[in-house]
Formats: sequence, structure tokens, C-alpha cells
Amino acid sequence: MILSLNSINCDNNEPIDRTVFFISDGTAITAEVLGHAVLSQFPLKMKSYTLPFVSTVERAEEIKQKISEIYKKSGAKPLVFYSIISPEVKQIINSSEGFCQDIVQSLVIPLEKEMGINASPKLNKTHGLTEKNLSKYDARIAAIEYTLSHDDGISLRNLDQAQVILIGVSRCGKTPTSLYLAMQFGIQAANYPFTADDMDFLKLPKELKEYQNKLFGLTIAPERLAAIRGERRENSRYASIRQCRIELAEVEALFRKNNIPYLNTTNYSVEEISTKVIDSMGLARRMF
Repeated sequence: MILSLNSINCDNNEPIDRTVFFISDGTAITAEVLGHAVLSQFPLKMKSYTLPFVSTVERAEEIKQKISEIYKKSGAKPLVFYSIISPEVKQIINSSEGFCQDIVQSLVIPLEKEMGINASPKLNKTHGLTEKNLSKYDARIAAIEYTLSHDDGISLRNLDQAQVILIGVSRCGKTPTSLYLAMQFGIQAANYPFTADDMDFLKLPKELKEYQNKLFGLTIAPERLAAIRGERRENSRYASIRQCRIELAEVEALFRKNNIPYLNTTNYSVEEISTKVIDSMGLARRMF
């Protein structure tokens, strides 16, 4: 069976400078993360294809053919970032018309020399579920379940189990940040919204005041908040720039009055927001 480009995850259809492949015999998460980190240093417009679980010679041959077809059509070698254990599969990818980089091996070889020991590659070792990392996996699932049940002030019970409690106005980034903290780092994060009805007599609920050392505030530029809310409720009071300014001014005053650390999320991604929360609150990062 010939591999169709339509079956591959593609970023966009805009004019491009180079085509990029992220290939792995596992999830391809490592190849994507490291590949994107390197490519972010270059001013490139690119179309990328992510190919996980490439563990057979047949699959590798199909991919090799597609890489070569793109090269012949564009005249530019596709950039190929791969993480593959099988020597046979690896050889096929390397024999393609792509500019191929083994992202793991480039680090393994100097480490072997430094430590005087040989690496022992094993399929799905990075993101696979094993007896050794089962407890960590269970902790992450528990963190996700806790965060979902404490999203948007759904429950104020068991806040003693929260590692951080994010607070702020509606649509300032609390939910995506909470979920990212749980899914990526296994951190039990609760979040609580302040609504328009709270503004006249804004104060910390007594349930939150008890855990003030766990509170972290999120804020955002009024213009950005209005744009986000407008996508949900266009031309509403909820999304008006005036309402956004009032709510943000009141909530930021509350943060300052209660000495609650807070961050303006306007120009930050959820990854950056989460990292800043972890750093500011001194939370332990768990890697899975």
C-alpha cells in the first residue's frame, strides 16, 4: 500500500520553504519536541508530517518513497528528524532523499564516551507504560481527574489536596493552564473564576482564604480578553471592553491587597504560563 500524504498529520497549506518529517517507532513526541525546538531558531515557513509507530521495513519504505517524491518535486531535501531503534528501519530512512537527523543518537554517542557505558535502546522506553513508571502514570491520571473535578469552581472540597489554585476572571487561561499542569507534570491544580456578579463586593471566598499560600492569579490585557470572550458571546456585555476593564481592575486589586502572586498571560503560551506558575510556586516538575 502506498502511503498517502493525506494520511499524515500536516500543519498547514501555506507556501513553504521546507518540508519536515518527524518519524519515530514510538509516539513521535520526542522527535516533534526536539525537532521543533531546533527549527524554531530558523525563519522558516514549513509543512510538517508526524509519523509515529514506524517499526516495520514496509512502513519505512513507503515513507522513503514519499520523502523522495517531495524532493524531486520541490528540489529541496525534506528535513527528517527521527528516533528509531531498528537498524533496518533506520537504514531505510537514512537512504531517502531527506536530510536525516537521528535526534537521540546524536546525544547518546557522546554520553557513552563520557560515562564509559553503552546505551541499551528499547522500543517505547521513553513514553511506554512499564512496571517501573506505573506509579508515575497513575499519579498523572489522578492529577487529571482531580483537576477536571475542580475546574471553574465546580467543587471547593478537598482543596487541601491541590498543589496550586489558579484564580482570575472568566476566560483568562485558568482551565487550559490547569489541565496542562496536570497532564504534563502530574500537578493537581484547581481553579476558581471571579464573575461579573462578584465585582461589587469582591473578596476571597473563605474556602480559598484558608489555602491562600496555594493561590496564584492570572490576568490578561482587556483587549485580548474582550476578543476571546467575543468569540463565545459576540456583542454581549460579557465581552465588552468596558466590562473586561472593570473586572480586571477589581481582580488585580484583590491580588495586590492579599499579596497573591499573579501573571499577565496576554503574550504567553499555555506552556510558558504553566512553567512560570511552577517556578513561582516552587512546585516539583514530574516528567513522564
